[in-house]
Amino acid sequence: MKELIDTGNLPKHIAVIMDGNGRWAQNQGAARVFGHRNAIKAVREVTEGCADLGVSYLTLYAFSTENWARPEFEVRALMELLVQSIRNELPTMLKNNVRLDTIGNTESLPKSCRNQLAEAIDATRDNTGLNLILALGYSGKWDITQAAKKIAEDVRQGVLMPEDISEDLLSSHLSTKDRPEVDLMLRTGGDHRISNFLLWQLAYAELYFYEDLFWPDFRREHLHEAILSFQNRERRFGKTGEQIKANSAK
Repeated sequence: MKELIDTGNLPKHIAVIMDGNGRWAQNQGAARVFGHRNAIKAVREVTEGCADLGVSYLTLYAFSTENWARPEFEVRALMELLVQSIRNELPTMLKNNVRLDTIGNTESLPKSCRNQLAEAIDATRDNTGLNLILALGYSGKWDITQAAKKIAEDVRQGVLMPEDISEDLLSSHLSTKDRPEVDLMLRTGGDHRISNFLLWQLAYAELYFYEDLFWPDFRREHLHEAILSFQNRERRFGKTGEQIKANSAK
C-alpha cells in the first residue's frame, strides 16, 4: 500500500486519538492497564511510519484533562508507563531523527514524568526530522481558555486593544502556536467524535475513523490506508470544487 502514496501530497500534520486500549484488554480477559502496555508498539509504528514517509508533524493524544477522572490505579499506571516508555524509546527517536515536544498542562503531571519529558525533549532538540508532539494534560477547551486569558491580560495591560484581536492573534496564543493546523486526524476504537482534542486546530482537518480497530492493533499499513484516503479527497476550504480545480490548473 505504501507504494501507492504520493509523497508530494502528504498531510503536513497528522493528529491521532489513540482509543480502545481498555476495550482491547477486556476482550482478552485482562485488566485495562494491559491494553495501555500493549499500545507502545502502535505508537512506535505510527511514529516510524510518519518519519519514513516524510510527514512533518505528528500529535498524539496521550492523556487528556478528562483522563484524570479515571480510577487512581489506572492513572498511576499510565504515568509510570509514560516515564518508562519515553526512557526506552529515546534511542529510537534519536536514531530516526525525531524531535519530541509536548502540549498541554504538563505542570499537572507527576515530577518524575516532567523530568523524563524534559530530558527527552532536550536530547532531541536538534533533530530535524518528524516533530512528535505528545498532548498531555491537554484538552481543546483548556487550550482556547488559556489563550483567551493571555489575550485578556494583554488588553488589561494596554498592550492590545479589543479590535486587535483576530483569528491569527488567538492562534498565536495556543499551545500549538509554532505548528501548522491539522490536515488529517485519525481515531481508532470505532467512536466518531473528536473528544475535546485540538478543537481550533482541527477546523478543516480530514477525519479518518477505524471502525473495528483498537489502538494496540494499529500498524503502519493502517497509517498508509488513512493517508491514501486523504489523498483521494477534495479539500475545498469553503470554496467550490470548480474553484479548486481552476486553481490547480494554473
